[in-house]
Amino acid sequence: MLSFIVPAYNEELELPATIAAIREAAQDPSARGRIRRGEQYEIIVVDDGSTDTTAKVAQDAGAPVVSINRRQIAAARNAGARHARGDILFFVDADTRINEKHVTSAIAALKEGCAGGGARVVVDDATPSWARVCIKVFCALYFAVNLGAGAFLFTTRKNFAEIGGFDERLFIGEEVYFSIALRRLGRFRILREPVVTSGRKLRIYSPREILGNSLSVILRGPRAARSRKGLHIWYEGKRERRSTSTP
Repeated sequence: MLSFIVPAYNEELELPATIAAIREAAQDPSARGRIRRGEQYEIIVVDDGSTDTTAKVAQDAGAPVVSINRRQIAAARNAGARHARGDILFFVDADTRINEKHVTSAIAALKEGCAGGGARVVVDDATPSWARVCIKVFCALYFAVNLGAGAFLFTTRKNFAEIGGFDERLFIGEEVYFSIALRRLGRFRILREPVVTSGRKLRIYSPREILGNSLSVILRGPRAARSRKGLHIWYEGKRERRSTSTP
């Protein structure tokens, strides 16, 4: 059994395409409800205090919903993992699109003995050119040190339990500590096939706002990650009127 866990806050526009992409990546059209290697799968949406129709959209798409009210990404992922039945856990952000290669490559990596992993990230085509350049530079440096991005992470249920899941003391950077914890158990694999995630924050906020908020976090150090205060770009919840990502 494979479990795809999708944390969501006010994601009524992005969620349908994300769920459709997961289903297409996991399901064999000739064997309903099964992926091409024969494993069953489930998609769990964790609705973390949404004020829109996120829960209804998920249910209409056939995904069970776990409801919490924490407004914290680490807590949402952990809540989904607690309700998951799968032996392999995939964490996919609600504005991120995966494909079949991510599923099969992740399974292969785990069978080879890897403790877990993630994938490289690209933003959708509607992102401003300055932002795409910055993201490419950041990703080149970030993935060079073998850390997973929160948009897409995978591991086994056993390994997830052994490291204690995501650290709920953290409001940002939880994927860094998650990656490091898994690396203590074994190899950590970054898949070459990139996932596509929304560049909406890079469209909604100005370069000045993004740079200012990022510098503030850097200057405050680790304590900045332990409170939602000062993390408005991550937690303010501004949304575009329509989804610009495609599955």
